[in-house]
Amino acid sequence: MNHERLYDSESRLVTRIGKAFLTERVVMHGKDLHHQLDHLEWLHLYIYAILGRDPGRNVANMLNCYWVGSSYPDPSIWPNHVAALAGSVRSTPSLGMMAGLSISEASIYGRRPEVRALDFFYRAGKWCDEGGKLENFVDHEKDQGRILFGYGRPLAATDERIAFTLAKAKEYGFYEGRHLKMAFAVYEHVNKKHGYSMNVAAVHAALAADMGFTCEEYQLILSPGFVTGMAPCFKDARSRPEGSFFPIRCESIVYNGVAKRDWED
Repeated sequence: MNHERLYDSESRLVTRIGKAFLTERVVMHGKDLHHQLDHLEWLHLYIYAILGRDPGRNVANMLNCYWVGSSYPDPSIWPNHVAALAGSVRSTPSLGMMAGLSISEASIYGRRPEVRALDFFYRAGKWCDEGGKLENFVDHEKDQGRILFGYGRPLAATDERIAFTLAKAKEYGFYEGRHLKMAFAVYEHVNKKHGYSMNVAAVHAALAADMGFTCEEYQLILSPGFVTGMAPCFKDARSRPEGSFFPIRCESIVYNGVAKRDWED
């Protein structure tokens, strides 16, 4: 950005996204929040805010299943664990939730693998459109050292969320999509060749591709999704004696790093 463009933006923001005209109205993507969007449930409105358009009730209902199906109130799950620690030390709910969400984009779980799985299916579709075979694309990804996100599960051989999600996909009209069929074709190939199972990230991403989301839109939609499991863990830990969530004695911490040094040397 050159200096002229910076000067043009100084103390001035031009946007079509929305504006709060205090005492009068609030506009979001050209519609009045309180009079034209008031019929939408919160998640539906959140999706509308991201997309700038109404995706329809079936899409909103399908994505609601993503959130419901992954709302595990289990403090051993890492974002929930962090939220519980925040509650245990008497942090505020906002800080606790943000701390948990901040680590939900890990390398092998959460938002990052889900978005990479979506990118995988879009690239697989392009490969097939150009005349390639899906199995060859999968093998090429493996040969390049890329992780097949959505396949394999670190702590279990199966994923209980898949049947739930597929039932909802059938209910809302997304069961016959191209990318969902592709996801199961990939599973058959990698299961036979490598013994991989399938996890729900593959199903979620394939459905997201069939619904036409970009990777950025998909990541934004999913980002707050773990809070429903985090909130009860925060509250439960906060109801217990302060600092009592998985405490550890100082003598239980074994240090094996660099030995004590004389800093004057």
